[in-house]
Amino acid sequence: MSEPSNPWQVVEEWLPGNDHPERPQMTLSTVSITGEPDARTMLLSEYDSQGFYFHTDALSRKAAAMVANPAVALTFLWPGFTKQLVVQGRAEVAPAEEITAAYGARSPFLQQLAWQNTFEFAQYPDDERRDRWAAFTAEHSDGASPPVFVQPETWIGFLVRPTRLTFWASGSDAPSRRVEYRASSGGWTVAYLPG
Repeated sequence: MSEPSNPWQVVEEWLPGNDHPERPQMTLSTVSITGEPDARTMLLSEYDSQGFYFHTDALSRKAAAMVANPAVALTFLWPGFTKQLVVQGRAEVAPAEEITAAYGARSPFLQQLAWQNTFEFAQYPDDERRDRWAAFTAEHSDGASPPVFVQPETWIGFLVRPTRLTFWASGSDAPSRRVEYRASSGGWTVAYLPG
């Protein structure tokens, strides 16, 4: 069976739609300002034919790394190690309207996290962090349930425009292989690699 000529057809088959409440986890890999690799698990906010979007604090270490060196990789791994998608590409700041829409679509917990998940907050002992979290919730709820939080100034989004997408699926009747799509001036080239 031949593969689709466009990798986005496979992405749409593999990943849940943007309106699905459960967002896929992915590992974001970056290169630090000093040239060291770094990785962390994040939520994919959404995707479209331009690329993959995720959001974070503009003051974070990963944001600084992407501004200095926009080369990144995203790794999606399905439970039970049955599928893997690796995306390599270039990160750029997402459009302002996309950033605002993504914040509004987040749960109240994740909206509050965008306010309080800072380096300074991480320094407090556990009990104090819990107390400050509860106080912030009470202060900003205004009786609303669930509470509604305005977007913090440091909330930022990134779009990863892929240059390479590699799909892997496990198989029990033959050795698995990876299907790699590389961006080219004429569209996408497809190659098959050992699993």
